[in-house]
Amino acid sequence: MNIDRRQFFKVMAAGSAVAVGASPVQARQCKALPPDAIGILYDANLCIGCKACEHACKDANDMPVSSNGPIDQAHGVVGAWDGDDDLSGRTMNKIKAYVAEGSRTDLDDPEASFIKRACMHCIDPDCISACPVSALTKDPFTGIVSYNPDACIGCRYCQLACPFNIPKFQYDKAFPQIVKCQLCAPRIAEGEIPACCDACPTGASLFGRVEDLREEGHRRLAMQPGEREEFPLNQLGGATREAEAQSYYPHLYGEKESGGTQYLMVAGVPFDKLGMPPVGEESRARLSETLQHTLYKGMVAPGLLLSGLVYAAYQHTRDERDADHADHLEREQDDD
Repeated sequence: MNIDRRQFFKVMAAGSAVAVGASPVQARQCKALPPDAIGILYDANLCIGCKACEHACKDANDMPVSSNGPIDQAHGVVGAWDGDDDLSGRTMNKIKAYVAEGSRTDLDDPEASFIKRACMHCIDPDCISACPVSALTKDPFTGIVSYNPDACIGCRYCQLACPFNIPKFQYDKAFPQIVKCQLCAPRIAEGEIPACCDACPTGASLFGRVEDLREEGHRRLAMQPGEREEFPLNQLGGATREAEAQSYYPHLYGEKESGGTQYLMVAGVPFDKLGMPPVGEESRARLSETLQHTLYKGMVAPGLLLSGLVYAAYQHTRDERDADHADHLEREQDDD
């Protein structure tokens, strides 16, 4: 039986449809926040841009210090940003300064703000769903999203999957790795807190249980500007300092974004102005992971594909053999 290319793809499409369509593809449930998950609450109103957290992060992770360059502007953001670099293969934690257009150098402007960029440690991470070799994993107790360089194959799918554009690749290394904040997991295992929170002099980076950090975030959103309030330093349940409350934009960023994150933020400026993406409330990992697992369940679809390719190769070589045999018979007849 002969089969042309169009017929072959029709057969493969039908087979794949049967394999995948045997049961309807339904997105799985969102993964839940572990009860004792830990994280960070960043308060842009308390941040003074000292970048002590940047220095502490580099020191804790043995990374080179970046030199500060001229003021830059972030792509797609109206306004000026300070610093000549962003998150990179050399930087896991970055403080940027936003100044509204028209007052580019006045940090006393009401719309001026700092913003801290680092891994969001999503509750249902897209990066983990996209990784084909489990180089990225989520701790079932702390919720920390960790990276294993020994398992990584350098495909960089995690970079494409992350809605916050966090993971970076070491393009300048002979043996490159993915670089992202891992919430100082070794320090936490020894009873310490993340280096960025430990170094912050104002409490702008606050460590604690995510559920408690959410409560603290909402407490700040309800504060009346000008009133004196107590702000925890470094970690919840520790030392505090009194400061005058400033006006907050009414949104706890990270509470619902992409299914929720363990890195939360409050600020006095809308987050889209600070360069934070307006991602939806559901993690894309729900659907993408379900599709992947359904497609490869029992290796039915790949098996069909392999069988089709083997059959096509056999058919092609058989046709060639038949043609060679016909040519041979024709030459014998001519010789006679």
